[in-house]
Amino acid sequence: MERFSCEVVAVGTELLLGQIVDTNSSWIGEQLALNGVDSYYQTKVGDNPERIKRVLELALDRSDFVIVCGGLGPTQDDLTRDVIAEVMGVELVTDDGLVERISAIFGNRGREMPLNNLRQAQVPIGAEALSVMPGTAPGLKAPVKGKTLYAVPGVPWEMKQMVLEEILPDIRTKAGISSIIGSKTLRTWGDSESGLAEKLANEIERLDRVGGATIAFLASGIEGLKVRLTVKGDTESEVEEALNAEAEIVASILGDEVIFSYDDQTIEEVILDLCREKGLTLGIAESLTGGLIGSRLTSVPGASEIFKGSIVAYSTDVKNSILEVPDIPSVSQEAAEAMATGACKALNADVGLAVTGEAGPEPLEEEVGRVWMATSVGGVVKSSTVKWPFDRERIRQFTTITVLNALRLRLEKET
Repeated sequence: MERFSCEVVAVGTELLLGQIVDTNSSWIGEQLALNGVDSYYQTKVGDNPERIKRVLELALDRSDFVIVCGGLGPTQDDLTRDVIAEVMGVELVTDDGLVERISAIFGNRGREMPLNNLRQAQVPIGAEALSVMPGTAPGLKAPVKGKTLYAVPGVPWEMKQMVLEEILPDIRTKAGISSIIGSKTLRTWGDSESGLAEKLANEIERLDRVGGATIAFLASGIEGLKVRLTVKGDTESEVEEALNAEAEIVASILGDEVIFSYDDQTIEEVILDLCREKGLTLGIAESLTGGLIGSRLTSVPGASEIFKGSIVAYSTDVKNSILEVPDIPSVSQEAAEAMATGACKALNADVGLAVTGEAGPEPLEEEVGRVWMATSVGGVVKSSTVKWPFDRERIRQFTTITVLNALRLRLEKET
């Protein structure tokens, strides 16, 4: 079977200057892989028409499909439409239907459309606007010498809708792809990427030998390490069955100590679901993290049913007066345990969680990176410590997911 490839081009000087991180290309690349489309190149190019043209011509020379992202806005530096027309060797014409659609979007917002936005209604002769149009920037589909070039806006939510609903189905049809590709993600915390790979080495070797699922590791920072399983099959039910079977094998190897959830479920969602299931309320006391734990918990809809609140006890006198921490070093096992107990008492919560430590950059009581964490479940307080070799922000973020995972393990085993 002939293999087809798709290249991704991201347009914008701000991407080259590091003012914006190009997450769009990464997401598009992931979607292409999940749909069985090879992608060998991704390119970033600044807002310069000559360089954009060279990049697009090179992409069309070596790939069957090209998705160019960005440069479809109404301002003078939005050049993608103009360059596509030049690559096609045609003129731009105004699409009256697009003018009406863009004008209606402004009207629905109670605003009059600026004349600059008429630029967004221009389409190269021979190209067509994508029917999916969530914002004021229409996407484009342009045939170029037997290849297909798609243009999408750089706004992530607009781009994603166009790619999922129109571009990927079009690519699959043109490439004759009928198979189904599915994936399942196991979210983990508490082991390194190399540690996970070592534990799964025999299973990866077996899969390489007999076929079936593929296993990939995705380091996701404060969201944990993800183990992604991917399966290709003829039907959705076949793919789902194979994914579930392989997930059971991988889970049996790694164990519940490491795996905290599947697919899109976050650690904070797991904590709240466990508390809800067991009829428990939660209160926390934060020093080092300064409200990060509470912020992650309250980002989950319905958290108010479970989460009583967070006491950000950043100073010693707040720890002493509100949490009833005795006059002891603030960064210590005893302080963390007293904070967890104090959080339960002050917030009238069944379960307590607390963190204290040194985030730096200069040490005050302890070495930078030293963190004490404590959890109170059923009136029993347990604590642990870690020494992070990170900068201030990563110390705070990694502490947040670590203490939440520690609480998860206690809720699963002790309640």
